[in-house]
Amino acid sequence: MPIEILYGRHAVHEALRARRRKLYALNLAAGVKQTGLVADIVDLARQLNCRVQQVDKQQFERGLPDVNHQGVALEASTYPYETLEQALALAGQAGEAPLLLLLDHLEDPQNVGALLRTAEAMGVHGVVLPERRSAAITPAVCNASSGAVEHLRIVQVTNIGRTQEELKRRNVWIVGLDDRPEARELLRSDLSGALALVVGAEGGGLSRLVREQCDWLVRIPMQGQVGSLNAAVAGSVALVAARSARTPTR
Repeated sequence: MPIEILYGRHAVHEALRARRRKLYALNLAAGVKQTGLVADIVDLARQLNCRVQQVDKQQFERGLPDVNHQGVALEASTYPYETLEQALALAGQAGEAPLLLLLDHLEDPQNVGALLRTAEAMGVHGVVLPERRSAAITPAVCNASSGAVEHLRIVQVTNIGRTQEELKRRNVWIVGLDDRPEARELLRSDLSGALALVVGAEGGGLSRLVREQCDWLVRIPMQGQVGSLNAAVAGSVALVAARSARTPTR
């Protein structure tokens, strides 16, 4: 079975907490103090019968060059993608209308990781991304999300458009995030029902076919001097609005 090297303390900690991957070894760079979060990581690894070993610092650096590993790395199986059925089932188990996130060919791991961190925080039931021309759930994305991907149901599909069609058959509204003038203002749009929010690629936004498959478009009105937000920030704003629309005011 292929093995990935997860790195960064939060990413490794959440992978251990989620217990969704097969675990092979926890590697600590020599000299890393086993206190605080590192101590929690070591305790979790031992509880899960995952081998814990110290590695010479130079050897550790050679294995993970040019990344912020924080002296912690986990040898584990590759990311456990799930199906659209499993994502929708999660909404049913929670007794909620589905809230999904569709990524239309986002390629920057930092953007994808940041957006998925928000998705997990907002209780998104599933994330759909295409297999080609899109950032997969790599160790870099896991680290950028601070390990949030370990708790998400993420689905890889060959065609986003077909997934949109399938969701429509299941009475899920498809809402595209777009800055076109004809798009509805975000906070004036009903986001309370079964919903799939589509976020387009960095720079290019939604592809034409994906946009045409949306039931409606929403935009974030800008009040400042900067004309636009990047995909991760804009998507995060929209996800917060969608969660707020379905959360009763206390």
